[in-house]
Amino acid sequence: MDRMTPLDAAFLEIEDEEPGVSMAISSIAVFEGPAPAAQEFADLLTSRLPLIPRYRQKARQLPFDLGPPVWFDDENFDLGFHLRRTALPAPGGDEELAALMGRIMSARLDRDHPLWEYWLVEGLPDDRWALISKVHHCMVDGVAGTDLYGVVLDDSPTPRAGVADDWTPHPAPSTTSLLASALAELLGTPARQLRLATVAIRQPKLLAYRVWSVGRGLWALSEAVRPAKKSSLTGSLSANRRFALARTTVGEVKAIRHQLGGTFNDVVLAAVTGGFRALMLARGETPVQHSVRTLVPVNVRAPGEEGILDNRVSLMLARLPVHLEDPVERLAAVRAELDKLKSHHEIDSVMLLTELAKREPFPLIAPAYRLAAHVPQRSVVTVVTNVPGPRRPLYALGRKLVEIIPYVPIGSTLRTGVSILSYCDSVAFGITGDYDEADIAVLAQGIETSLAELAAGARRSARRRRVS
Repeated sequence: MDRMTPLDAAFLEIEDEEPGVSMAISSIAVFEGPAPAAQEFADLLTSRLPLIPRYRQKARQLPFDLGPPVWFDDENFDLGFHLRRTALPAPGGDEELAALMGRIMSARLDRDHPLWEYWLVEGLPDDRWALISKVHHCMVDGVAGTDLYGVVLDDSPTPRAGVADDWTPHPAPSTTSLLASALAELLGTPARQLRLATVAIRQPKLLAYRVWSVGRGLWALSEAVRPAKKSSLTGSLSANRRFALARTTVGEVKAIRHQLGGTFNDVVLAAVTGGFRALMLARGETPVQHSVRTLVPVNVRAPGEEGILDNRVSLMLARLPVHLEDPVERLAAVRAELDKLKSHHEIDSVMLLTELAKREPFPLIAPAYRLAAHVPQRSVVTVVTNVPGPRRPLYALGRKLVEIIPYVPIGSTLRTGVSILSYCDSVAFGITGDYDEADIAVLAQGIETSLAELAAGARRSARRRRVS
């Protein structure tokens, strides 16, 4: 039995407190070749299950929030419940695939079972098939979810040998034992906090620096809670979702940053900025300064923590310069905004608060998450997450993985979200929208148009350099 971290538990709380909201993350993996037979694919997953213990565990919340939710073995685990199979209607292109994704991600995962599903999708053009993986956010973040591909899939066309499976489920813990364990944990909290305080006092310089950097970061975050300019990008959510996608290549992004400056993340965030500008203009709205603030998750895994299934993220709250018409100016403004946020230590502040939450009594933390889910937020308009995926080709039963298209859940008043994932030389943008956002394809097209404009700007810059 394992306990969730407070951050993991928060994603369960959000789902509980927001009717109709599903907090599952997902992605679409597209493969070459004919789809495998149902039993063939089931055998593949069976051979990988020993490497992913969470896939055979259920989540359980404790009465009265005396402790964080726990993971425990599903004594009646049935792989068949988690493996689904479907087919796209003709012609089986992006539009049909996006419609299927929206339907699958509209439904919540069943809490009476381990919190994941795999959908094998046939009917794609060019003799291709897809695998939609759907996993609850309390289990993984975007990085950990992507790392699962390296566990389930092979790094060569020749399938690797399966892992010996001697799994025997442990009996489910009784409510009495869970409460007793939680109470023991609570009684030990003061002693643990005293030890931590003693260690901190013995390192006064480090303590002073942390207090200063966290204080500066919290001050910056306090500025970010101011309401964003009112627009159609925020509002109430239904239980249903739409999905759209856009594409580019790693080579194109690198060419842009080489000529125009910035990081990979700066370039793709500038493209998303152009997409939101296009969406607002298409709706007859004037994109003004400070009208789009986005939550940008940041991976904070330390070296050696790759492959750990949980949430290890901090965040930045960035203003997207949708008011700027010139795409090169937008990229420069995005770059300046992210550099400013990094210098203000927002990431460090959120990370330290998350770590401190692990050491506080859970009964004090859970109500705060619940209250936050009920209070309407008006400062953040969207979420944009960028996850670097595998850089080497992967295979499923000898079939090559062609691309991975990510999905990010939305909640609160955020009616759209964008997830970006790179795999080998492909970069995919997955756009999530509430079902009432019937025009999210405009956002997807705007992202691709913005990338084309940035690429043209990069070529002009290269020509000027050669002439000079």
